[in-house]
Amino acid sequence: MLNITKTRDNSRLSVALEGRLDTATAPQLEESLSGELDNITQLTIDLKSLDYISSAGLRVLLSCQKKMMKQGEMIVCNPNEVITEIFEVTGFTDILTIK
Repeated sequence: MLNITKTRDNSRLSVALEGRLDTATAPQLEESLSGELDNITQLTIDLKSLDYISSAGLRVLLSCQKKMMKQGEMIVCNPNEVITEIFEVTGFTDILTIK
């Protein structure tokens, strides 16, 4: 199960994720962000309440990163130890801006 909370402030979009971002829920996030990133210059994805991320979830983050590189920046914040380790093992610490 994945809960997605979006907050938009002009050209800034904050997305807070809660639960699991896996094969079952990655399409939900992808659909939720589809079209939302147009005219966004700063995307913040808050992982404070995210328990798990799979390769399907990483693919969605990578897709968002690629889009945001063309129009602004994407920041991933508050990953827990497990998710930070997944980012490190997969090389995503070199791809994403993590705070």
